[in-house]
Formats: sequence, C-alpha cells, structure tokens
Amino acid sequence: MRLALYQPDIAQNTGTILRLCACFGVPVDVIGPAGFDMSDRSLKRAALDYLSFVDLTRHVSFETFMAGRVASPASQGRLILLTTKAAAPYCDFVFEADDTLLLGRESAGVPDSVHDRVDARITIPMLPGLRSLNVAVAAAMVLGEALRQTHGFPSA
Repeated sequence: MRLALYQPDIAQNTGTILRLCACFGVPVDVIGPAGFDMSDRSLKRAALDYLSFVDLTRHVSFETFMAGRVASPASQGRLILLTTKAAAPYCDFVFEADDTLLLGRESAGVPDSVHDRVDARITIPMLPGLRSLNVAVAAAMVLGEALRQTHGFPSA
C-alpha cells in the first residue's frame, strides 16, 4: 500500500498525512510542484518529529511519478484516485495490498488528464450540498479501510 499526494497546497495537511503514514509504515509519494516549500526543513516543521520515520519519495511532476511506477516493481499496483467526482464509495471498494491511493490538491483536486490515467476512482459518501472533507481526514479514512481489508496494519 502507498499513498500519493498530487501537488499539495497546504504544508500542515501534508505534515499530517506524513505523520499518518509514518505511524502505519505506508510509503508516501509527493508529486510536485507543491504549493509550499518541500525542503526537509519545511516538512520537519509540518510533520514534527515523524519525518525521519516516513518512506518519502518526491516527484517533480505527475509524469515522473508515472515513469517511476513503471520502473519500480514495488509501485506497479493499481492507482486509486480519491475524488468527489466518483460514484463508487470507498467502503464498497475492494482494495489490494499493492494499491496506491492518490489524493488531489486541496484547492482543485486533479485535472482530467490525471483522472484519465488512474485505474479506479472512489469517493467518500457525504450529505448532498457539501463539497469535501479535509484531505488529511479523507486520507486517514480511506487508508484505514484499505489497511483493514488487506491486513496491512502494523503488528502491535
């Protein structure tokens, strides 16, 4: 299981997600350009003392991210997009251990060109008229379900 952030806008959300992934041993891909300084110094401020526990890979663009997926056998599972523009609820989706969960920008999600390249699109069911959840909250909800289904939580 992996988690990928597409051009994140908010350092604090990225820090929260990095901390989440550190706690569960889930590698993270950050696809640039980000809307904030992605240096280790900046990320340490956002992720507190958890940054050294994160398996973090930075990509300069979506194209380099996709090229890396092709080149690395560990990253060749399905690419699953969390989006408000999907019909399939995440709680009905059958996850696989080698899936990569992709989250879009806080301000704009992902462009259609990214939608067109994913293997599946899932959503979090919400009341009509509400736009979306915080990206870190969405990441935690869906990653938790994916790890539960795949028995991927770390041993106590």
